[in-house]
Formats: sequence, structure tokens, C-alpha cells
Amino acid sequence: MSGFSGQAERRQARTQAVQELYGREMRGVLLAAGGKDEEHGDDVLPFARELIVATTGRIGDIDNLLAAALQNWDLRRLGAVDRAVLRVAVAELLVHPDIPAAVTINEAIEIARTLASTESARFANGVLDRVRKEIGRDPRATA
Repeated sequence: MSGFSGQAERRQARTQAVQELYGREMRGVLLAAGGKDEEHGDDVLPFARELIVATTGRIGDIDNLLAAALQNWDLRRLGAVDRAVLRVAVAELLVHPDIPAAVTINEAIEIARTLASTESARFANGVLDRVRKEIGRDPRATA
């Protein structure tokens, strides 16, 4: 993958992962570490599938990182879309040191702006930057 189409496909995959996790939460599907992941159809992009599996497989660690980064907020009080955006972005920060943290955070901001609101995008930026610092990721570095 290179150029614009690769970036566009990654954004589409990230959005797909957020929408899937949001849908699961709305259906009351428990997200639990170590739980068996649902099967996905052929229409799910491989990167989306990877992010979904990473998020569901590390949901406890992800939620702990988010809880520590939320200032004067409780993760359960956030909107479901905001939770899904944050969870997917944190999963990507954890499992993809090859993607600069700044790229992951900027993508999450744009997805939050598109699926939620401008306020959600600003909120995501602050929370994800605190998580990035907590896990020791340089914003521009790749592994």
C-alpha cells in the first residue's frame, strides 16, 4: 500500500473497527480480554479486523489506560462512539509501534469529528495524548 489509497484504506479500516465495536456495545456484546472474537465477513478490511481483535483482546488494559487518562471523567459516562474511537486508537498505539503515534491520534481525531462531534475530536486529542505519554510513545517515532 502506498500513497493516498493506502491512507484512505487505513482510515476506512479504522472507521470500520470503530463502527463494529460501537455496534457490539449497542447489542450488549461483552468485550472481554481473552474472549473469543466474532467472525467477520469478507467486507471487513484486514486492518479493521486486526484493530478489532487487538481491542477486544486487550480491553482490560485499554480501559485501564483510558481511565487513568480521563481527567474528571468516568469511561462509562462517555458516549459509546467516543469510547469506541478511544479504544481503537489505544489498541493501535499498543500494537503498532510502526505507525507514528501522531498519525494514530490524528486519525482518531478525524474519525471522532466525523462520527461524533468537534467536541469529541478535541476530547479524544487530549485523552489520547495522555495515553501516548503514559505508554512512552514518541509522537513521530516508529519502531
